[in-house]
Amino acid sequence: MSRLKPQEEYEKTMAFHFFRWLSGSKDPYVGEVEMKPQKEAEITESTILERMNESQMIRDKIYDVENNKKLILFHKIYVACAILFSIILAGLLLYTVSCLPRIGNAGNPANNEVPERYIEKGLEETGAVNIVTGMILDYRAFDTFGESNVLFIATITVLILLHEKKKKAVKLDDEDDRIYEPKNDVILQASAAILVPVIIIFGIYIILNGHLSPGGGFSGGAVIGAGLILYLNAFGFKKTERMFTEKTYKVVCCVALTFYCLAKSYSFFTGANHLESHIPLGKAGHILSSGLILPLNICVGLVVACTMYTFYVMFRKGDF
Repeated sequence: MSRLKPQEEYEKTMAFHFFRWLSGSKDPYVGEVEMKPQKEAEITESTILERMNESQMIRDKIYDVENNKKLILFHKIYVACAILFSIILAGLLLYTVSCLPRIGNAGNPANNEVPERYIEKGLEETGAVNIVTGMILDYRAFDTFGESNVLFIATITVLILLHEKKKKAVKLDDEDDRIYEPKNDVILQASAAILVPVIIIFGIYIILNGHLSPGGGFSGGAVIGAGLILYLNAFGFKKTERMFTEKTYKVVCCVALTFYCLAKSYSFFTGANHLESHIPLGKAGHILSSGLILPLNICVGLVVACTMYTFYVMFRKGDF
């Protein structure tokens, strides 16, 4: 019967060293080979210029671009083929356009019962004076919901791809923050202090008035997003993040999209089952009218504004 060896005695045996090497628990080079960090090669400007001159000399001697007949012939054929291809493509496009039906022709495929319903029954069924808004936020509301989700998903994807790890993220102080924009530009800040409130109020007006006149959530949200970007350029990230952070974006977009989904799901469910929705359309032309279109416009405007600002911030400094 074999005797169990103590650990210290076992570590001196060949079996211990062999099995340690076999399992890979010990690197045979660590502590046995002199290891020094490699210094970064320093290339002087004269060396770079010398290499560039040598490369140009080799290119001139081997290829002889100016006198090489094959290269000259190839270049001429390439240019001729490019011009010929462009002419053929332009001709095909013009021929295709000439075969399209005339605009306004009663026999066009686009002239069917769908646009006729939008024009004739749009105001009565949606309560929106703006027929386009009534169409995209009532008849085709789920299409608009999909577009809003595309914006949200695209922004979240950018956040995932560009977001720095929290432990590696460096907090910018007020001075370092200015590396992303002009430092304390008095003219820009004075102009922004006047224009930003006007821009944001105008964007809110476009959103709230979208069911009464040209406008709506997409255009109004773009105006508000432009106002936020102008404020950021003038006063920096530190001041802007007092009112708008990554958490603000996520909360606002999630709440807006959730409300949109629930509201239109209820509306479509009642409509498909011929049930009363109990959502008053109001009086056409009044600000509080058109049923769900006004709150849906607000939801779309919030998503678009937040998305514009978030994309700008992420591509500018790679983090929120």
